[in-house]
Amino acid sequence: MRFHGYFRSSAAWRCRIAFNLKGIAPETVFVPLREAAQRAPGYLALNPQGLVPALETEGEVLTQSLAIIEWLDETHPAPPLLPAGAIARAHVRAFAQIIACEVHPLQNLRVLRYLRENLGQDEDAVTAWTHRWIGDGLTACEAIAARQTHGGAFAFGDTPGLADICLVPQMASADRFGLDTGPFPRLNAIRAACEALPAFAEAAPSRQPDAV
Repeated sequence: MRFHGYFRSSAAWRCRIAFNLKGIAPETVFVPLREAAQRAPGYLALNPQGLVPALETEGEVLTQSLAIIEWLDETHPAPPLLPAGAIARAHVRAFAQIIACEVHPLQNLRVLRYLRENLGQDEDAVTAWTHRWIGDGLTACEAIAARQTHGGAFAFGDTPGLADICLVPQMASADRFGLDTGPFPRLNAIRAACEALPAFAEAAPSRQPDAV
């Protein structure tokens, strides 16, 4: 396996956590986004969307973090990242997609750059934008997590899974954008439980060789 990622990318971070939980160490290729390496012809030939992550495996190229993680879970089933029941899996996927599909795209580097450079928005406006959309998503996730009755330390049980994998990078993004996460006690507790595990700690951006 050859994994193309960037230390600060939330999507790549999710995949690193999943690899660590599975005990898999792919070869890593660093794609420095701030140098526009993702738009280089060689990388676009690999991933026409020009985003990270991308995973080369079995003669194929997989893209989109949730697709990569679900492929990983299907091909390396232990430990599982999704619960056994179909309804339970749907709830976990919905939580993950709030973050990966609704929140993360609106805080993406290319979107914020468009706000600044194409729409002429100042930093106050960009900050208001990120706080609005991150706040909305985490508010929903807090409500979903708080109503779980399993009693486990993680979002949907006693072991971390897809929901937790998505949550930790998003909480870190909230910190980076200066959003107060105090109103999300359950999410903060889940984050703390996750970050106490080596699989999560070793996936953090600051621990990556390309961290700058």
